[in-house]
Parts: sequence; structure tokens; C-alpha cells
Amino acid sequence: MSSPDTHHSHGDEPYQPDGVEAIVPLMPLVLPVVGGVLMFLLAFIAVYMA
Repeated sequence: MSSPDTHHSHGDEPYQPDGVEAIVPLMPLVLPVVGGVLMFLLAFIAVYMA
């Protein structure tokens, strides 16, 4: 019989970080910048339409 604590693996795949995990540390910088750009674009559209 086989031991219950044996580990069968098809090969050790190297860890590949997810795209979301790569962006999360940058959120304190990305969110204010994107918010500022969005407000500028919305204000530009409002002035252009007026």
C-alpha cells in the first residue's frame, strides 16, 4: 500500500504572479492619478458641450 503522505506531482511549475497581484501595491498611486484624469476629461467634455 502507498503512504498517505506521499505527494504526486506532474512537475513543479514556477510561480507566476497574477496581473492583479502585480498592480495592487501601486493602487495608492494609480487611483488618484486615474481619478484626476477622469475629472479633467469630464470637465473638458462639459466645457466643450456648453
